[in-house]
Amino acid sequence: MNPAPATPPTSTRQASARRGRPPKAQGRLSRAAIREAALAVIDAGGVGAVSMRSVSRSLGVDAKSLYHYVRDKDDLLDAVAEYLLEQLRPPEQTGSLEDDLRAWAHEFRRITLAHPQAATLVLTRQLSSAAGLAPVEAALAVLRRTGCSPEDAVHLMRALLATLIGTLLREASAGPTYGTADPGEIAERQSTLESSGLPQVRLAAAHLARFDRDREFDFTVDLIVGLVSARVGGVGASANSQNDSGWSA
Repeated sequence: MNPAPATPPTSTRQASARRGRPPKAQGRLSRAAIREAALAVIDAGGVGAVSMRSVSRSLGVDAKSLYHYVRDKDDLLDAVAEYLLEQLRPPEQTGSLEDDLRAWAHEFRRITLAHPQAATLVLTRQLSSAAGLAPVEAALAVLRRTGCSPEDAVHLMRALLATLIGTLLREASAGPTYGTADPGEIAERQSTLESSGLPQVRLAAAHLARFDRDREFDFTVDLIVGLVSARVGGVGASANSQNDSGWSA
C-alpha cells in the first residue's frame, strides 16, 4: 500500500494562497479610492509629494496595481482636480448680475481653498471634462442672461477667471511680498517698508504691511465685477443703438 502523500507545511499553504488571490487592499482598489488616497497625500505634503509609489504605499498595494485604474501620474492629478471641481455648486440665480457673479466667485473660492495644498490643481490644470468645464458653464450662464452674445460672454468670463485665478493662487500658495496677517510681524514689516527710501512705499507702509485675505478677495471681486457689469451695460447699449438704427432705416 502506498503511503499517504505528505501534507505541505502550513507556511507553504499560506504562501500559495497569497499567490493565488490579491491582497485585501488591492481587492478594494478603484479609481475613486486611488484619487482619495492621492488627495490625502497632497493634503499632507503638497502636490510635489504625489507619485504612483507614494499613493500605492498609502493604500498598502504595489504601485503597478494602480495602472489598472489611472494611466499615469498626470491622469491621477487630473482625477483629483476633477473631483474638487465636482464640488462646485452654482449659486441660485437672483437676476442681479453683480450679486450672481459675486456669489459664483465666492463658491469658486470655497472649493479652491477646501484643500489649500491642492489649490494649484484646481486653478492651473487644463481639463476638458464636464467637471473641468463646470466653472466655465456657471460663469457663462450668468453672463448670457444679461443678453451678452456668446463671444462677448467668453471674453468677459476669461477676464473674470484670470483675475480670480491669480488672486486665489496668491492666497493659497504665495501671499503678498510684504503683507501679513500675523500681528507680531506687521510692525516689523511696516518699519522695513518705512525705511526703504521709496516715498510712495513709505506713505503706504501701514497698508502694505497688512494682508487680510477675506478683505483682499472681496475688494478684487468687487473691482472685476464692477468692470464686467459696466462692460455688459456698454455692450447692451451698443446693441440697442444698432437695433434702433436698423429699425429707423
